[in-house]
Amino acid sequence: MHILLVEDNPLTAKGLKYLLEKEQYTVIEVSDLSTARAELAEHNFDLALLDVSLPDGEGFSLAHEIKTQNPSLPVIFLTARDDEDDIVQGLELGADDYIVKPFRNRELLLRIQNSLRRGQSHTHQLICGPLTFDLKLGTAKNGNLDLKLTALESKLLRCFMEHPGQILTRERLLDEIWDVSGSSVNDNTLSVYLRRLRKKLGEATYIETFKNLGYRLKVDSSSKSRES
Repeated sequence: MHILLVEDNPLTAKGLKYLLEKEQYTVIEVSDLSTARAELAEHNFDLALLDVSLPDGEGFSLAHEIKTQNPSLPVIFLTARDDEDDIVQGLELGADDYIVKPFRNRELLLRIQNSLRRGQSHTHQLICGPLTFDLKLGTAKNGNLDLKLTALESKLLRCFMEHPGQILTRERLLDEIWDVSGSSVNDNTLSVYLRRLRKKLGEATYIETFKNLGYRLKVDSSSKSRES
């Protein structure tokens, strides 16, 4: 998941970036509106985390632009401004949440997770590079080629595409298989289905192996799960 962090306080920005990257989020950090607009034009993001008071204006204007161009992109204000009028203005602009500093790390992470989950509920397709997964039909394509996947392979691919660029442990992937199969599965089962999925994708490099850590769907920086 890719997060745009707009925060002009260097210490706060550094701490937030460290916190989010520990949770396997990819973070692009900027300190002003103009740079934020440039990043939004160049990259696709899963969430925007905005301060209100910035050197070249207010985060409210950026939130309005984001929601006008991409209403499904979650926006969270993270600011020291706790005036009721500011909070109401932020929420009326369509922000998914408004968090006042100082904040608790665990609470922030939970609110981010909730906003991402709500955003995904409006998404009809997951798109990662040439891969497309139709959430309604449960079907997948590699470019224009239909992928003939079993239920277990489909669930694994969906899990990877919902977390592009993140390393997923074997335990996490085994949980996904269990949800579909309804029966006991083990490491050997996972290995078999990963091999089959890699073969059907056509290039084993789509799914990278990280020894003693897990697996990751390899995507470029502009690819993400997005609405089509």
